[in-house]
Amino acid sequence: MAKKNERDNRRAIAEQMRKEQQRKERRRSLLILGGCVVLVVGLLTAALVPYIKNQRAESKAAGTPISDLGVSTTAAKCEPVKKVDASGNGTHITIGKAIKYAQSPPSYGPHWANFLQGSEIRNFYTTQDRPEIERMVHSLEHGHTILWYDAETVKPGTKDYKLVKAISAKFDADAYFMAAPWSTSDGGAFPAGEHIALTHWTGPQKQLGVTQFCAAPSGAVVKKFTDTYQPDNAPEPGAA
Repeated sequence: MAKKNERDNRRAIAEQMRKEQQRKERRRSLLILGGCVVLVVGLLTAALVPYIKNQRAESKAAGTPISDLGVSTTAAKCEPVKKVDASGNGTHITIGKAIKYAQSPPSYGPHWANFLQGSEIRNFYTTQDRPEIERMVHSLEHGHTILWYDAETVKPGTKDYKLVKAISAKFDADAYFMAAPWSTSDGGAFPAGEHIALTHWTGPQKQLGVTQFCAAPSGAVVKKFTDTYQPDNAPEPGAA
């Protein structure tokens, strides 16, 4: 009888230890699961909050007149519009051959014959999808105005980058307007303190390369520039 009681006690103790181990394992599993949930929620929050803020900012910009986007004309600190004789510069150069332009960024000049067309034409380009400069210049010949932004400072995520994108979104495909990055690897740097450049190639009779540098994006400045230099004021107006 004593031996039986001893075995029963051992079994009871073993069963108690087993149950205690199970409780510890369940507790550890719940702690791990809870930690994973907290981590996932944290990651989702970190990803969603900036996205939601960006969507709200884009929505707000979409409902804002172009003249109210960015800084004021005065705050943009733009240099006077510079005009250079551009006659006789419509030469087509062998496609693929790099061209060194007299201006940085160019407002006119020789270019490749394979001009941008169809889905290649956008109102906003990034450093990843921007076409070659030689093709962009061909677009200038066809009447486009190009807003070049300094890729060294106007970087994705910055206020100025978002403003350039918002301003460019105000133009449809028929407006002959595009914004594109410019870096020192493309040619000379922007003048000190200037990070935005507007360019247009006038014509067909009086061909001029028109450039205006500004310190910051200004929808009011862009509107005035594009109102002054229309798509039909170009060496080859009406082309793509």
